[in-house]
Amino acid sequence: MLPFFVVIPLACAFLISLLGKRIKNLSDILANLGTLALLILSLYSIGLVNNHKILVYKVGGWIPPIGISMVLDGLSSFMLVIVGVVSFLVTVYSINYMERFTDKWKFYTLFMLMLAGMNGVIVSGDLFNLFVFLEIASIASYALVAFGTEAEELEASFKYAIMGSVASSFILLGIAFLYSYTSTLNMADISLVLSIKEPGLMVSFIAVLFLVGFGLKAALVPFHAWLPDAHPSAPAPISAMLSGVFIKILGVYALCRVFFNILGVSDKIFFVLTILGVISMILGAFLAIAQSDIKRMFAYSSISQIGFIIFALGIGSPLALLGGLFHLFNHAIFKSLLFLNSGAVEYSTGVRDLKRLGGLNSRLPITGFTGLLGAMSISGIPPLGGFWSKLIIIIAAVQAGYFMFASIAILISIVTLAYYLKFLGFTFFGKLDDAWLKIKEVPWAMRFSMIILAIICVITGLLLIPILRPFLQSAVEVLLSGREYSSIVFGAIR
Repeated sequence: MLPFFVVIPLACAFLISLLGKRIKNLSDILANLGTLALLILSLYSIGLVNNHKILVYKVGGWIPPIGISMVLDGLSSFMLVIVGVVSFLVTVYSINYMERFTDKWKFYTLFMLMLAGMNGVIVSGDLFNLFVFLEIASIASYALVAFGTEAEELEASFKYAIMGSVASSFILLGIAFLYSYTSTLNMADISLVLSIKEPGLMVSFIAVLFLVGFGLKAALVPFHAWLPDAHPSAPAPISAMLSGVFIKILGVYALCRVFFNILGVSDKIFFVLTILGVISMILGAFLAIAQSDIKRMFAYSSISQIGFIIFALGIGSPLALLGGLFHLFNHAIFKSLLFLNSGAVEYSTGVRDLKRLGGLNSRLPITGFTGLLGAMSISGIPPLGGFWSKLIIIIAAVQAGYFMFASIAILISIVTLAYYLKFLGFTFFGKLDDAWLKIKEVPWAMRFSMIILAIICVITGLLLIPILRPFLQSAVEVLLSGREYSSIVFGAIR
């Protein structure tokens, strides 16, 4: 089943580009069927991982490390589910939202290419193919940011493409040096070679290259400059994908896989991740509170929340990793929801400036209520999902002796609540402007996506109960296994 995670979106992209212009509504049908199939496959993969722990597909029958492999383990299954849930709900939302744009079939073609790239990054078992899929996803995302073709969107896309190319250059250099040092590109084989060889300056240099490259993709401070322009400029469904899953797959997931399972994490790497996480957390939050553009506020908020995840990974304890991955899941859900909310507000009013809005809850009740749940979840209000993941991270920080950083995390959660109350107050509460008296709630497909994401925000705390916890725990165990990843993969091949 592993190749289908790449084959299905590629086939959909091909068919949509071939027939989408000629047959009305075909692009909507194909894109939604494709993302639904991927969601079902990703949910099925949870059961496979529970039964087999790890699955390896040998492309063309060639046995790794000579041949190319695709690998499904707890971490990749976890990420595939996140991508599956968000991408399906985003394509449903796009049925109505993208009617505002010409050539909707072009949007879906690029969307499915981006999805194929992200899934490819997740299941790839060798570094070079990870890079190839990363580039497919990146190039499609550059075009999607510029999809509206207005001056602001084209400028943002250009900046994003430049920064993305710099990130890709660092990653490719890191892969080239790693290949020259280990004579292999298979991730498990590289891990095996590095466990035998003495880690010298070369490995440290490669680690820096990967940290900068994937740090740029994840929009970590100080590599975040592209994100506040790119995310607000894109259409709302793409903003939801970029902030919800894109920066996590190409940035956080790749960073985790490379450092935990291939290069190995040292105390120095843990310390750097902790510091970068805390800086991102602080800077993102204080820049967000100063914004009056809804989508720009949410973009800076993404930088802050990625800081929480990287901080948890930097602590490195089993509890911290559980909290970090749980927050990654939560952030994918509530940030996608919030960007879809902002799209619904813009769809109805044509405005996303907080100063020009107000009182919209009476005209857009579903958008307002789902937006409230998303905002409260990201702010860490109990019993919503964001509260539990932030609580776990803070407890893990206290257990590790990071008392000051734990206090900062609590303070940043309060700041997060402040700017989301600002968003809710200026957008949905207060006096309704006469200009918005005739607006009405957004179409059914947009409402459906927002309602489902809001429901998930409410129930994600259930992932901690014993029956559902293996979904999270299996992903944590992959990170905790470290370089044993190589023996597990080769054991599965035999």
